[in-house]
Amino acid sequence: MSAGASGPRVVLVGPPGSGKSTIGALLAQRLGVVARDTDADVERTAGKPIADIFVEDGEQRFRALEAAAVRDALAEHDGVLSLGGGAILDPATRALLAGRPVIFLDVSLGEAMKRVGLDTARPLLAVNPRQRWRTLMDERRPLYTEVARAVVETADRTPEEVAQAVLDVLELTTA
Repeated sequence: MSAGASGPRVVLVGPPGSGKSTIGALLAQRLGVVARDTDADVERTAGKPIADIFVEDGEQRFRALEAAAVRDALAEHDGVLSLGGGAILDPATRALLAGRPVIFLDVSLGEAMKRVGLDTARPLLAVNPRQRWRTLMDERRPLYTEVARAVVETADRTPEEVAQAVLDVLELTTA
């Protein structure tokens, strides 16, 4: 498959702490492709961490950079793609995800907090992270579900088990 021929083999969406980066790397390794993370793309384009973009330029600027990063990655990347937790807020992004192999990695609040803790590098979770995460999920769960071909629960599973569940649900064979 040449780059951009049909887009990513797998697109991962989900909230902070769902394991998108970890699972994305495992899937890429198993499929023999490259993992790409749109948050890293945004940081590279902006030349600074996401937290700094939020503070210095505002969330609206970050969301514009994020939408562009997702659009470019969907057009150019044919490996495993992990989207930032809020990428699905943009209606144009959701439209671009239609019909693609999107997996919603679902995670409980308790598990997410164990994984991200009080991570101030995640600007939307900097103040009262447990309540903020719960609010974000109330807003975003319907959107994650809307764009996903399947939901994969991450609770009580190792990253390897989650990666295998993704491969199974998409009926993908490993390299």
